[in-house]
Amino acid sequence: MNTLLTQVSPLVPVHPAARQLLDQVTAAPATPLRLAVVAPGGYGKSVLLAALDRCYREAGVEALLVDDADRLAPDQLEELLTGADGPIVVAHRPAPVSAAWTLLQLGPLGVDDVAQLMTAVTGRPADPAAAAELHARSGGVPRLAERALLGRLEDFRPELDELDDDVLRYLIAAEAGAGRNLDLLCALLDRGPDRLPAIVDAARSTGLLGPDDSLPPLAAAAVRDFGPPARRLTTVQRLVELQLANGLPVLDLARSLLGTGSSGASAAAAFAAAAAEALPSDARLATRLFEAAAEAGDRSSAVTTGWARATALSGDLDTALRLGDGMLGDPDAETRAAGAAIAATVLAHRGELARSAELYHWASRTSPAGAGAWAGADAFAAIALVGTGDQAGAQRLLDSPAPGVAPTLFAGAATRMARGIADSVAGCATETLSTLLGAAAMLEPALGGTLLPDSPAALAALAALHTGELSLAESVLTRALDGGIGGDLLAVRHRLLLGWVAMTAGDLATAAEHRDAVAGRTLEARDELFFATLELGLARRASDLVGLQRSWNRAYQASMRQQTDLFGLLPLGELAIAAARTGAFAKISGQLERAHALLARLGEPPLWTVTLVWHELHAAITLEDAESAKAHLATLTTHAHCGRHPSALATAARCWLSVLGGQFDPDTISAAAAEMHDLGLRWDAARLAGQAAIRTSDRKAMVQLLEAARQFQGTAARREPGTTEPAAAGTGLAALSERELEVARLVVEGLTYKQAGSKLFISGKTVEHHMARIRGKLGASDRRELLATLRELLSRPDAP
Repeated sequence: MNTLLTQVSPLVPVHPAARQLLDQVTAAPATPLRLAVVAPGGYGKSVLLAALDRCYREAGVEALLVDDADRLAPDQLEELLTGADGPIVVAHRPAPVSAAWTLLQLGPLGVDDVAQLMTAVTGRPADPAAAAELHARSGGVPRLAERALLGRLEDFRPELDELDDDVLRYLIAAEAGAGRNLDLLCALLDRGPDRLPAIVDAARSTGLLGPDDSLPPLAAAAVRDFGPPARRLTTVQRLVELQLANGLPVLDLARSLLGTGSSGASAAAAFAAAAAEALPSDARLATRLFEAAAEAGDRSSAVTTGWARATALSGDLDTALRLGDGMLGDPDAETRAAGAAIAATVLAHRGELARSAELYHWASRTSPAGAGAWAGADAFAAIALVGTGDQAGAQRLLDSPAPGVAPTLFAGAATRMARGIADSVAGCATETLSTLLGAAAMLEPALGGTLLPDSPAALAALAALHTGELSLAESVLTRALDGGIGGDLLAVRHRLLLGWVAMTAGDLATAAEHRDAVAGRTLEARDELFFATLELGLARRASDLVGLQRSWNRAYQASMRQQTDLFGLLPLGELAIAAARTGAFAKISGQLERAHALLARLGEPPLWTVTLVWHELHAAITLEDAESAKAHLATLTTHAHCGRHPSALATAARCWLSVLGGQFDPDTISAAAAEMHDLGLRWDAARLAGQAAIRTSDRKAMVQLLEAARQFQGTAARREPGTTEPAAAGTGLAALSERELEVARLVVEGLTYKQAGSKLFISGKTVEHHMARIRGKLGASDRRELLATLRELLSRPDAP
């Protein structure tokens, strides 16, 4: 038998056309055959020839099989073929084939074929999902798939080393994302357009290009990781130089240079240009690129400024503050202004609004004619001044902005945001929310890569939370979060405020989801305060005394690390109620005094005052401090004329005091709770009605209020009031009624009878009766045995 076989794989052919040929030869091995098998490298030509060789040998047929025929000169091939009488099969990479030959072309494998290859290599049935994933990564090229399965992509190293230089550079360019730019490729390879097709054809013949001339992921990894490093570095750098010279994007190319140690002027310019491209959408990548530009030798103020901005947007405020502070001594005025603005932004996120305002104001007066990215500095300074109680100073800045500021979309929206905050402390502030929502919408298209001390969405949401417009708060925050407004830095703030909106509305599960989304992250002072008090508020509303005590210390410490300001009154109010519940109210009295002093300097603005006083009212109720409670009611009543929300809180406050005094009208309570429910304050509405229900001796009034409480909480009773519960059947938990299961779960969680009753809007005595019935149904001899039995039953996977 006359054969010439090289590089034969031990695997059986998996390509459908190859299997069909084998079946034909097996059935009739003596049939005359003059066949050319054509495919790029790695498509299974050698595997097919090896299988044909075995088939012909077993049949005793003399056949001529020639692999890699493209490597032979025409006269060499002709000499081999001369005198051959039996079947002839030659395999070669793509090239024209004489009409005298039958042509068999092998293309990429399908998903099912890849699955068969996986089974052949591993000896195990292939998982369909894994086969689909390998097909996507390999592009269906058998050699790529096989080497991935065997963990031998490094076998490409010698093959890449041996490639023609032009072909290798083309593959490197394709891996770097430049494979479709013909002008760029011609310049890179120093070849005219007429000579480029030959290089592309040679690259295709390697089997590393897919049918669309792109590199499948595995081929790209092979070129990137196992190609000659020096050749790759010089090729990519040359591509970058060409792109820069033509003013074209360089992000994808420069990204591939990260970590290569590339340096020098061209590399630094590439990294800096790429960082500027990445900044609007990927601050973390921009940070790496700016840092690489600096390491490559570019220490210009533009790179330092971009680096500082990118680190801040990605949440690395320590680095941003270090870089910004270092820029304050730069001889260039614009650089100094940028450094001041960056430092001001960091300080705002860390709760230092007074210092932030000072630096923003200095930046606006330092920057030449208010130019550059810091045109909104005066507006941000004004917001910070209002936040610290200096309304007059804020108004002066808004009335006399820095000269020469271009009327850009960003500058106009920043000013509108500042005016909205300034208006929020004037009178009833009826236009504040509209102004802030308008600023948020106006800034959305202009915010890419912009560093903000706070977003218009966050400020609008705070105003909405303080005025009972919860749906508006949720909407503007969701848009900001989905749009990536303010980068990673403000994503946490938007998420936490969404948690606050959900908690205020009584949707504790959603609030917990938002809390959990940022749990474990390192938070700046402002975000830490909102996170800790959100956790505190969730524990309080769930009657989780253990969780409340556990969360208290973190929340208290967070409040002590931040200066009291206008935009932190919601957490302070929640902290006040928790402090009253945990016996630590004296600890926060100083913070409350500073908050009221700030509000007094601003003229007791209703928008910001009412919610804090509402929280203080409940703290006073918890402390049984009647005088303070009456004083808070008087304050709420004073502001009741400013809209539906303050009016509803004032009415509810009067109802609370009447309930605690034991003299109240159920209809008035129901109406007040219904008004709060309509404002979205479901938890507060349910609690008011529920507490009234367990304090009345009138059976009819109790049923009315309990029904209202259940409806407000979103869990309407499943039985008509007054009807008896159906008789229980079965054993274990199946013997318990639905209400008994609710009671059992709460008691097992550690709640007292009174606490469980408060949560279910029933009296503690009723809870005790339920527990007695549960004990009888389960046959427990005492309370200890009952609790042990319930814990065991409720921990089972099949527990209802």
